[in-house]
Amino acid sequence: MFIARQQRNSHELSGQTGYFRYRVTAPDCDTLGIIMPAERILVVDDEEPIREIVSSMLTNAGYKCDKASSGMAALELLAAGSQFELMLSDLMMANLDGIALLERTKEKFPDMPVVMVTAVHDISVALSAIRNGAYDYLLKPFEREQLLATVRRALENRRLKMENREYQTRLEALVDAKTYQLQTAKTNLETAMANLERSYDITLEALGDALDLKDAETEGHSKRVTTYTIALGRTIGVPQDEIKVIARGAFLHDIGKMAIPDAILRKPGALNPEEVAIMREHCYHGYQMLKKIPFLAEAAEIVYSHQERYDGTGYPRGLKGDEIPLGSRLFCVADTLDAITSDRPYRPAQSIAAAREEIRRWSGRQFDPEVVKTFLSMPDGIWMDLRNQIDSQIHRFAYSTAKG
Repeated sequence: MFIARQQRNSHELSGQTGYFRYRVTAPDCDTLGIIMPAERILVVDDEEPIREIVSSMLTNAGYKCDKASSGMAALELLAAGSQFELMLSDLMMANLDGIALLERTKEKFPDMPVVMVTAVHDISVALSAIRNGAYDYLLKPFEREQLLATVRRALENRRLKMENREYQTRLEALVDAKTYQLQTAKTNLETAMANLERSYDITLEALGDALDLKDAETEGHSKRVTTYTIALGRTIGVPQDEIKVIARGAFLHDIGKMAIPDAILRKPGALNPEEVAIMREHCYHGYQMLKKIPFLAEAAEIVYSHQERYDGTGYPRGLKGDEIPLGSRLFCVADTLDAITSDRPYRPAQSIAAAREEIRRWSGRQFDPEVVKTFLSMPDGIWMDLRNQIDSQIHRFAYSTAKG
């Protein structure tokens, strides 16, 4: 009950005295003259005078009110599609009390705050209502300003929750949009990088072809030795990114020969000591050509050291053991395999078995023992298949480190 059981005269109900001590005033309005939609409040109470008084208070404060004479009537209004920003409900009602109404409305209308009104001055009753989802409670009797203050707090709390949810939704949408933009940008970048890398590889093939024109005796050698080096690297467990670097170094290992005079490069007989010294400069020349190109800087190190020997007797720097880049140690075995199994002016091509024996014999001296061990574990058929593939494509081979 909102008011005491004793009869109140009409003078009291008009707001002069009594529990509410309210006065009828004009509706609250925005100081800037902007008319905002009135917030709708559902007043639920089984006593008609109380429903009318509370509704009048709220209406005069600028709210739009609907009234329900019972909990069941309130549920019917809600089920019919009526929407409210707040519900004020009496606690003690027949058939469906305030707590039961609270539970059922919270399940279906979680965004609508509920303020419970009770004449029971027992804090445990109020706490029970709050535990069940009520925003707040009012104890009868109460004054107009107390009612309006509670209503404003409840509506403000709802507004903040709705704004926060809307903000979260906008934020999630923004994050999704940014994520999509980043993914698109990443995909575009990956495509651009792939195209750029492909352009690099085409450039490398052109450089290799230019070398073949200058040193026709070794036509196809760079492509075969690159393929052999890739096969060795993958078998030994080299990561794919490193394989790409090693493959470029292997493919361009003799690029420095473009700086060697044709008279020396194409001399049919043996070179004299002075000519040997000039020929050995091709490692350094190749390094100088490639080191200034960013995507070939690492490959340049392999070019620089591809004539080094595991025991330190190679050139141009006399590197030893692990001082020699792994790519160069892999290349050294691949290069020897191709040299032995290819025709030379001074001898015909030999068998893979002969190459395996020669490489095994020089393990620990010219070659890295671990690389030799890996090479000897690989079947002969692999090398024959790779050679046949390269030789059959000699005029259309596209340099690539991609897995076939």
